Amino acid sequence: MKTIRLKWCCLAFMGILYLGTAQRTTGFSFAFLTDIHLQPERGAQKAFKKAIDSINALEIDMVVTGGDLVYDVLRGDSVRSNQLFQDYLKMSEQIQVPVKNTIGNHELYGIYPESDVSEDHPDYYYGLYERYMGPTYHSFDHKGWRFISVNSIMKGNGKYIGKVDDKQFEWLAQLALKTPHDMSLVLVTHIPFLTTHPQRYGRGVPTTPNNLWIENGQAVLRLFEKHNLRLVLQGHLHWIEDIELHGKTRFLTGGSLAGRPSWRRGSRKNNGIHYDEEGFMVVHISGEEIDWEYIDIGWEAQLDE
Repeated sequence: MKTIRLKWCCLAFMGILYLGTAQRTTGFSFAFLTDIHLQPERGAQKAFKKAIDSINALEIDMVVTGGDLVYDVLRGDSVRSNQLFQDYLKMSEQIQVPVKNTIGNHELYGIYPESDVSEDHPDYYYGLYERYMGPTYHSFDHKGWRFISVNSIMKGNGKYIGKVDDKQFEWLAQLALKTPHDMSLVLVTHIPFLTTHPQRYGRGVPTTPNNLWIENGQAVLRLFEKHNLRLVLQGHLHWIEDIELHGKTRFLTGGSLAGRPSWRRGSRKNNGIHYDEEGFMVVHISGEEIDWEYIDIGWEAQLDE
């Protein structure tokens, strides 16, 4: 009988490392940073530098990000939005290993109704991200593993929704056809493909479209159901979640470097919902085995009163 194995992790104390279920073995390792929310306020740049110093002390091959690199460009403001991307790129240059980025909802330029950006502006929507960061979806190979960075966000309902558009879906379908079935695969996404979040908090399954999970995510996963999809890295929810599906694929939701709310604490911190401490995952790969640890950067978030 096949089972789904689920684990919630709560980081209760600063400086604690949480190990995944597999035993540590040798192999390549990488850091997974999601929801960085870089901004000039609330000491976020100082905290990101603290995280970079932690990363540079590790023996890893690369950094993979899970989106929400900056905070934020949804409402426009050209001067601030451009500065956010420039700051992120400048600070990322201090990381001593390659950085592979993924787009998040906070990188969609000017799509909110209150935005001062017109829809015909070249930077509108994905344009600003593409100008600074390159394509919103891409793939790369590393030591026999193929990583596929998915753009999981579209505009809708006057805001953003979790969905893969038709053009990207066709690209993914073609990539699946060209990828050997026995090649180990990793999908990287901001908005999750799979999460227990709505069930955990009694909200039931959200109606679609929504911004909590990818509306057509199951259709995307079916493209790779005959492949060796070993790992799905997810962000957006600012908590740690580890789901193993059918004894084959791990779905890791990677916490958040910025914590929740973004780089601050106060009366609005939790609203009854669990969030993990500011930090990032380190993922260890050995053969087909996957292990992870969560590194709490020890940041004391600024009060938001």
